[in-house]
Amino acid sequence: MTDEYRIEPGSKVDLRKLPTRDDALFDGDKEEGLARLDALGREIAERQRRLFAEDRHRVLIVLQGMDTSGKSSTIRDVFRYTNALGLHAVSFGKPSEEELERDYLWRIHAHTPRRGEIAIFDRSHYEDVTVVRVLDLVPKKVWKRRFDHIRRFEEMLADEGTTIVKLFLHISKDEQAEQLRERIEDPSVRWKFNPNDLTARAAWDDYREVWEDAIGETSTKDAPWYVVPADRRWYRKLAVATILRDTLGALDPTYPKVDEDLTPYLEQL
Repeated sequence: MTDEYRIEPGSKVDLRKLPTRDDALFDGDKEEGLARLDALGREIAERQRRLFAEDRHRVLIVLQGMDTSGKSSTIRDVFRYTNALGLHAVSFGKPSEEELERDYLWRIHAHTPRRGEIAIFDRSHYEDVTVVRVLDLVPKKVWKRRFDHIRRFEEMLADEGTTIVKLFLHISKDEQAEQLRERIEDPSVRWKFNPNDLTARAAWDDYREVWEDAIGETSTKDAPWYVVPADRRWYRKLAVATILRDTLGALDPTYPKVDEDLTPYLEQL
């Protein structure tokens, strides 16, 4: 397994000391990195086909990060060759009125993976221990006890056969500024810009602190966090693909064995 960016259980996390730009998993240039990413994407697709056919394991991928850290493009490029029938991707935005009437994990649990499936969360239940703190939406006694809820929720999923990988895409404040500038200046991505992004950017240190708490409190043996350097888009995707390739490799899914001699059926064709 790739442990380079894994946060050990019980660690005190200081995101200021963790790299947003790195070459620990690959020290080649961008062109070489993109070629390797393409190969990893094909490898992930093959292992996902085996996972789907075997119908035994479940895989949950949680993607989080500051605004512009690249969650959606990571999903697009890492899984570009993967059969959509074996994937379940969901983006969790602001809760609806119906969702607010229930416990905060209700909408999350409904989208956890089935056997043979990879579920990908673009944002997740971690908004309920981070964003709610920065925006002061719930009192401290509420968000603080949620850390234990989340640990136990993920422990239950793991006990029931779900492999959990949580990825925090770690972008620098300077790189975020470049991404936001691109969104404003480039007509093809201008639709992505939201003035509220600047409000969140102004609270950068607050978001960094709540994420340090959330990652440190909930990185466990069965549901680890990885803090992935995200300033270079291609390296971020390559690192994520490497972690997921190794995760699927550890599960070692195989196509179901067919003992019956099928050759007689050829005569009916």
